Amino acid sequence: MKIVADFHIHSRFSRATSRALNLTNLDAWAARKGITVMGTGDFTHPLWLRELQEELEPAEQGLYKRKAGGAARFVFSSEISCIYSKGGKVRKVHLILVVPSLRAVEKINAALGARGNLASDGRPIIGIDAKEVAKIALDADPSSLVIPAHAWTPWFAVFGSKSGFNALEECFDEYTRYIYAIETGLSSDPAMNWRLSSLDGIALLSNSDSHSLEKIGREANVFEAELSYAGIAESIKSKDPARFLYTVEFFPEEGKYHHDGHRLCGVSMSPEESKKHNGVCPKCKRPLTIGVLNRVAELADRPEGYKPDNAIPYKSLIPLQEIIADALRAGVGTKKGKAEYETLINTLGTEFAVLLDATEAELRNATTPEIAEGILRVRQGKVRIVPGYDGEYGKIEIFAPEERATGHPLSALAVDN
Repeated sequence: MKIVADFHIHSRFSRATSRALNLTNLDAWAARKGITVMGTGDFTHPLWLRELQEELEPAEQGLYKRKAGGAARFVFSSEISCIYSKGGKVRKVHLILVVPSLRAVEKINAALGARGNLASDGRPIIGIDAKEVAKIALDADPSSLVIPAHAWTPWFAVFGSKSGFNALEECFDEYTRYIYAIETGLSSDPAMNWRLSSLDGIALLSNSDSHSLEKIGREANVFEAELSYAGIAESIKSKDPARFLYTVEFFPEEGKYHHDGHRLCGVSMSPEESKKHNGVCPKCKRPLTIGVLNRVAELADRPEGYKPDNAIPYKSLIPLQEIIADALRAGVGTKKGKAEYETLINTLGTEFAVLLDATEAELRNATTPEIAEGILRVRQGKVRIVPGYDGEYGKIEIFAPEERATGHPLSALAVDN
C-alpha cells in the first residue's frame, strides 16, 4: 500500500514546541495532512513515554495506534543530541532513532538514562559518542534505524560546518555499515546530496522535525510497502524506487541555513560571495555561519546536476497554508486563510491530495483562482525565494509585485513572468 511517513517530530516536552502536541491532536492532524505513519518523537522523555504507553496499543508489526481510535499509525522515534570530543574537536551530532517495539525503547532509555538526564528535554543532550548511541540502539533491537538528523545544518549535524565530520566513517567508525539513511534537512534536497558519491548507498530521508501540529508533514517520505515496521525499514534499506517512491521536500532555499551569513548583522551571502570575504562578516568582522550550500560544495566530488542511477525521486513543495497566505497577501494563520485551508481539505481530502494529486480543474473548482494558481506554480517550481541563512528562514514569493499591482485576477496572468 501507499504509505506517507514522517518519522521526526517533537512532543510538547521538547523546548520551543507547541503545548497542543499530544497524541489526540497528532492523530487528527495526520489525517488532515494525509500522513499514514507518524514518528512519536521524544520517546526518551519519561512523561511523554508514559502517555505513549497509556494511549497506544499494538497495530501492525512494529506500529501502534491510539486505543481511542484513529487512522494514523505511530512508530517509536526520538532525537538525541550527542555532544562529545573526537578527533581533537568538539562534535555536536543529532541522531534520530526509529525502533520497532516498546521493549527496545525501554532498553535504549535505560542505557541513555545512565549517561544523562532524559527528563531535561524531549531531545536530550548527552555527552556520548554518536557511534555509542548506534551501538545502544542496535543492541536494543538489531532492526533499529539510526539516522543522522538534518545532516548538513551547521551547528548540530554529522556534516555540519561548525561541529561535524567530513564523512560518515569519521563519525560512526565500525558502525557505519549500520547507517542506512540520513535526513537531508530543510536546507538541502536530494539533488544536493547526489553530488557526493560516498552517499550513493545511503537512503535520503525527509521529515518535518515539526515543533507544532501545523508543520507535521512539511517534509515526508512516500513508500509502496507493506504497512509494518519491517516493510518500511526494508524499503529504506533497499533504496528500491519501486518501494521507496519519493520524498516530499522544502525548496532548500527556504531552509534556515541554506546560505552563509550572519543574522545579527543582516548579512547573507552565496558561497561565492562568502569566499571573497574569506568567510568573515564584512560588518562585524566575525566568522560567518557557513551554510548548507557551501558545505555540500566543499565535500562534493561531482558537479551540480549529477543524478546517480536508481536515485529516489523527490517533489519540492511549499506548505498549503503558506501558499494560501501568499495568494491572499496575508500572514499565515489569518481567519480567512484558515477558512480557505479548511475548504480545500474538506473538498479534496488531505493536504497532500491538494498539493500533489488534485487536477487543475479540481483545484479551480475548490478554491479561489489565486490560490489554485499558487498551488500549480509551486508544483512547477515557479517560485522566487530569498535564501535563508544563519537561523533565518528563506522568504518565498509565488506572485510577483507587478502582478499584484495590476489589480487583475492573478490566475489570468501568464505563469512565466
